[in-house]
Amino acid sequence: MADLDRIAALLNEVSETHHGVYRITDGEDPDWATFYANWLVELSELDQALGAKPVRSELTYMLVRLDKEYAEQSPDEPWPQWYATRLAEHFS
Repeated sequence: MADLDRIAALLNEVSETHHGVYRITDGEDPDWATFYANWLVELSELDQALGAKPVRSELTYMLVRLDKEYAEQSPDEPWPQWYATRLAEHFS
């Protein structure tokens, strides 16, 4: 079973890491999802939190898709928790 709190925490961590790396552009990176996916697959415990190791390209796709859906739906839930639930569903 996926650990939603851990997935959300990893999403927060990669967001902070990305903003640190891209501080010179104030976090602006049109290819952010590739950075996130690479970090999550290669440098985090996402596979343990999900219970499966995602393929980086599929995770990149999911992050872009979730970003668009989150913007369209404007849920009250913070994005890391919202993404975590959907990533766990997708990769389970």
